[in-house]
Amino acid sequence: MLGFEVVRFGDGRTALAFGSQKFNLHEKGREFVPRAAAAVPGSADFCLITTTPIEDVVGHLEASGVEIEAGPVPKTGATGALISVYFRDPDGNLVEVSNYTV
Repeated sequence: MLGFEVVRFGDGRTALAFGSQKFNLHEKGREFVPRAAAAVPGSADFCLITTTPIEDVVGHLEASGVEIEAGPVPKTGATGALISVYFRDPDGNLVEVSNYTV
């Protein structure tokens, strides 16, 4: 109904793309790292796209006392290659903030 597109990427992973946003789905027994603190089948992590340079995002997170889980690292987005940084929200969910590289 909302027009999400099923996307297959990487090593057989599945995501739902919605415009320039992508929701990575968890498959039981094939959970990926990093991931939500309580990854269960059907759950998803989310990626936010920004035009703010990723180095500025990292600086802001560090200045705010947010622990970076991973990154910046190259990743695959809904519409192309990304550079991403990962951290957790207060509930332990994984948040990815990214810039498209092209």
